[in-house]
Amino acid sequence: MSQRQIIQVFEQYQKSRMQFVQTVADLASRPINIEILQNAGVMSMLRPLLLDVVPSIQQTAALALGRLADHSDDLAEAVVKEDILPQLVQSLVSQNRFYKKAAAFVLRAVAKHSPELAQAVVACGGVGALVLCLEEFDPGVKEAATWALGYIARHNAMLSQSVVDAGAVPLLVLCLLEPEIALKRIAASTLSDICKHTPELAQTVVDTGAIAHLAQMILNPDAKLKRQVFSALSQISKHSVSLAEMVIEAEIFPAALASLRDQDEYVRKNVATLMREVVKHSPELSQLIINYGALSGVIDYVNDCRGNLRLPGIMMLGYVAAHSETLAMAVIISKGVPQLGLCLAEESEHHIKAATVWSIGQIGHHTPEHAKAVATAHLLPKLLELYMDASSSEDLQAKSKKALKSILQKCTHVPGLEPLLYDAPSNILKHVVCQFSKVLPHDSKARRLFVTSGGLKKVQEIEAEPGSALQEHINAINGCFPEELVRYYTPGYSEALLERLDNYQSA
Repeated sequence: MSQRQIIQVFEQYQKSRMQFVQTVADLASRPINIEILQNAGVMSMLRPLLLDVVPSIQQTAALALGRLADHSDDLAEAVVKEDILPQLVQSLVSQNRFYKKAAAFVLRAVAKHSPELAQAVVACGGVGALVLCLEEFDPGVKEAATWALGYIARHNAMLSQSVVDAGAVPLLVLCLLEPEIALKRIAASTLSDICKHTPELAQTVVDTGAIAHLAQMILNPDAKLKRQVFSALSQISKHSVSLAEMVIEAEIFPAALASLRDQDEYVRKNVATLMREVVKHSPELSQLIINYGALSGVIDYVNDCRGNLRLPGIMMLGYVAAHSETLAMAVIISKGVPQLGLCLAEESEHHIKAATVWSIGQIGHHTPEHAKAVATAHLLPKLLELYMDASSSEDLQAKSKKALKSILQKCTHVPGLEPLLYDAPSNILKHVVCQFSKVLPHDSKARRLFVTSGGLKKVQEIEAEPGSALQEHINAINGCFPEELVRYYTPGYSEALLERLDNYQSA
């Protein structure tokens, strides 16, 4: 056998290995093939090819493994059980940039499924190796490593801390300064995932100067980048007054308000979320945001979108109104109440209705003037309906009841109160009757309206326990009217009159 023939055997073997990994990588990109590949024992066949003498075979084997692990947590667990991770981590440090990208993809695909699988990546030294990749010259390697670190950090505070402890944060902030948009995006996303868990983790990111770099990108034309930038700023702001103040001090407002009208719906949502996270902390921060014209911007935003996109805007209005009478009045003047009424009418999801009801309660519970704004928007019967609707979720019922009670305790607007006399159960009715007992003694017009609209008649029909608070309120109302008028509207009075008529002997 000649030397040429012997070499051909090796070349044929190499071609076969290459063809095998390429075919498996292609097949693994289609979910329909995954189970067949798994049953054929593909994992144990790919493992030795990660150490192949031919670099392109190594890379393609890693790519195939990444696609398999990405598909399901079962396959990701199989990668861990086959003891493939230590092999990948070792190669991450020594191999070329193409292999590093593929290996980082496998680590990301494993880590994304659960905290336990992400912990397996951490346990085999994966985080340290990925952080070393952030120092690489090639932006593709940095991007792949950043992505993997983000998937590890997003699960919980402990995993995030392991990313921080490996020294990732300063390098991630440097990635924000790179010219490649894709790298900027994923770096902002990973910083957001680190910040979201605890104030301490957010502070670590802030201490590296991240806010200033993020703030410079809020007007970038790339929508996907802006999404991540506003998300990161929101995750920093949400933890404390001091962190929210640092975000404000970076002078992102009023420029950020322009993004409430961005073409990308998730940019708009993340800006609204950022404002919600800032205003919830204090009246001072709320006032600051309002001074930039945020209320009208957010109300327009809530009007223009639907579903979950509305949620941060709805809650932002509630948080602002919760702080003080003045701020709640600012929401009313900006026509926030009718807009929240529209949300109640248009949305079908119970959690969105619950947030809307909560915000309405925060606006209406301050003073009679605030309560009147809710009552004149015809929202009290709607709140009662949601509370009494058996199909409403437990949370929606509880929030509707709480909002209704808190607004009723301040409401002195008779036309707004009256519809509730006819439908409210006794635990709500006592609050309604109580308000009438406060208003009627001092308002002759209201007393007249109360009689002509049938309110007095309805009160006489209420069956209250003797000596109860409800009975006392009814007595107080009856005391505002002549005795014969009260008697006239008492149930059974007309029958008594007819009986007297039957027994009456003319002179």
